[in-house]
Amino acid sequence: MGADDNAQHTAVIGLQWGDEGKGKVVDRLASHHDTIVRYNGGANAGHTIVVDGQRYAMHLIPSGILTPDKMCVIGNGVVVDPVTLLEEMDTLRERGVKAENLRLSSRAHVVMPWHQALDHALEQQLAGRSTDSSLGTTGRGIGPCYADKVTRSTAVRFVDLLDRAALRTKLSVTCDMQNARLSAMAWDGEPFDPITIADEYAGHGERLAPHITDTTYLLHDQIAAGKRLLFEGANACLLDVDHGTYPYVTSSNCSALGIPAGTGLPGRTVDHVIGVVKAYSTRVGAGPFPTELDDQIGNRLRERGHEYGTTTGRPRRCGWLDLVAVRYSAMISGATSLAVMLFDVLAGFDELKICTAYEIDGTRTDRFLPDATLLSRVMPVYETLPGFETEIDSVTRRDDLPADARAYLARIEEITGLPIELVSVGPDRVQTCVG
Repeated sequence: MGADDNAQHTAVIGLQWGDEGKGKVVDRLASHHDTIVRYNGGANAGHTIVVDGQRYAMHLIPSGILTPDKMCVIGNGVVVDPVTLLEEMDTLRERGVKAENLRLSSRAHVVMPWHQALDHALEQQLAGRSTDSSLGTTGRGIGPCYADKVTRSTAVRFVDLLDRAALRTKLSVTCDMQNARLSAMAWDGEPFDPITIADEYAGHGERLAPHITDTTYLLHDQIAAGKRLLFEGANACLLDVDHGTYPYVTSSNCSALGIPAGTGLPGRTVDHVIGVVKAYSTRVGAGPFPTELDDQIGNRLRERGHEYGTTTGRPRRCGWLDLVAVRYSAMISGATSLAVMLFDVLAGFDELKICTAYEIDGTRTDRFLPDATLLSRVMPVYETLPGFETEIDSVTRRDDLPADARAYLARIEEITGLPIELVSVGPDRVQTCVG
């Protein structure tokens, strides 16, 4: 399989701004592991897997669900919309994919309907300012749910959905507070009724009850039994709330640093971290993007790569590969190898560029600047490499790639100091180069 063969527990982490193709890597590795674990984010994530020409899009359920008999765990660090989760489970069942092996942390926080309302209300207020300060969220209520998690008194966890009477009592206070917040933000929707919401969400709890458990003990028991764990990161390192391009980030720790808090497992658990990168760069929503190409080349990358969001359908911003950013993310996440995705998109370009440094205020640096204000001022320093004309979507061995394609990959390894474990040359599970 690659460098992970001798590893007990593996993590798959996005090293850019998301949409790198982590789902395909997790799907490919799932057969070599026993348990696949999501540890952060929510339904704002979208992992796409193509198996035998059939496309599956997962937002909450770990991508390992497509591998039969694997346990899939949604950890305590994930914020979960039960409506979306149940719809996802039902859709998979209709397509013949069983969800009986799914486990959901009783400590995971519930995305409630007012979280989505707050998300939209805040974005509308920010967008209406003379200086647009909107963050370009997916509107799924992820940020407000994480905010309530920290506030504590207004938060709802999945264990709360299992006691209808207690949930009614809790929401009688929470709904008043959330309605007041939304009213102050000029929200024009109907106020949320605590009894109606409590009964609806207790119903979701009844359906999900067979899956809800203490996943912290579950995962420790799995390790004690000698099981191999695979951790699936959502979003990506440059969107990490602490280490990404703040404030244009998501609301969770989506680097490998989020695994301990999001699962209850110590940091030493993971011994192999695969950093996933596209062969170029993309970003969705607002925020600085040093290598962005707002031209025909950027459009060509978008169309060849079908760069439209899995969750929102929004067109992604496209640009050349930024290895300053990748080195930074690999450092933060402790990456031990790389997976290079969508490499086939680069076929047909006369030349390819890689960003190897930044210039800011007349000074050159090879260090990433995670502060959005500073990063918006940098100019990328490029290294130009020859392109390759041959389509590569049927190649299965790295040695069989065109010479210039192999040179591009070798340069990535040289600059990052990390081996490339696999190369994706198409969306299907089998369109992967190894060796």
